[in-house]
Amino acid sequence: MADFRKLRVWQAAQQIAIDAERATARMRGTRSATVRDQLLRAAMSVPTNIVEGSAHTSPREFARYLGYAIASVTELEGHVQLARDLKLMTEQDFTSLLARIIDVRKMLHGLLKKLRSDSQ
Repeated sequence: MADFRKLRVWQAAQQIAIDAERATARMRGTRSATVRDQLLRAAMSVPTNIVEGSAHTSPREFARYLGYAIASVTELEGHVQLARDLKLMTEQDFTSLLARIIDVRKMLHGLLKKLRSDSQ
């Protein structure tokens, strides 16, 4: 389909995963272990789904994986919100991640819309 490294949405999603790793490294205590683990899994799932989808030759299959990425970035938003509400994450980390999450979700929806219109 496409070289995923050239996709701006993958680059942005990859940066979110890196930033989420750094933010969760600052979370301390056993109380935060579950939230930290779930947050990281969701963050890493977004770029991974983009990569997996880009490996398919069918725009329909790529679109399916973009849908998974959208679900993962939305899940990530929920985990980031929870981490903030539980005071496990700094306000600065929350604000930065949330802004990037919103941007990536918009980019994913835009790419999905383009794929669907190109395939019709």
